[in-house]
Amino acid sequence: MIDSNFIKHKNLNFLNVSRETLDELDNYSKSIIRRNKSLNLISSSTENIIDYRHILDSAQIIEFIDKKLINNCTDIGSGAGLPGIVLAILMKRQKPLFKVTLYEKSFHKSNFLKDISKNYKLNTEVHRKDIFNQKNLETDIIISRAFKPLPTMLDIATKNFRKFKYIILFLGKSGKEVLEETKKNWKFNYELQKSITNDESLIIKISNLKKKNG
Repeated sequence: MIDSNFIKHKNLNFLNVSRETLDELDNYSKSIIRRNKSLNLISSSTENIIDYRHILDSAQIIEFIDKKLINNCTDIGSGAGLPGIVLAILMKRQKPLFKVTLYEKSFHKSNFLKDISKNYKLNTEVHRKDIFNQKNLETDIIISRAFKPLPTMLDIATKNFRKFKYIILFLGKSGKEVLEETKKNWKFNYELQKSITNDESLIIKISNLKKKNG
């Protein structure tokens, strides 16, 4: 069982997560482990630290979301539902009408996401589609964790989405170098936050995105 201090970590104290939400996050993480051998949802080496490495890591993006102004988000390459399902569970009681749309082209993984959504009565919509083939999408926020490199994610945002307010992405230990290289071809405003689960990783929030000379 997830300890009550699980989500009360550093700057996440303000979440005031309920016991019911903690139970759902706990059951969700157990579901991932149960299905991991057949679906390869997460690295097997991280199963023993799933609450910290995957659940809490995903939960931290809520700090970048203005819950009063944002009503929906789209998780690209969702896989096991990290971070989309975690966000949907967290928002379920805080803002019930908040909707999370998940894109996962794998048949079995998308079915896993549908099962989780149904079991926990989450306000989600799961699409078993290749995001690269989708056009004119609309959302408030684009989110993604370990799907594609930063430049590719920016391409997806501009080519496949007609409307969005900002993008929240996870960057690895070379994130700052990748960011500086990406800025050579793109113009955007951004906020950076050090990951609370890995000192070498970053969370970035991007807005006002525009490709240079394009």
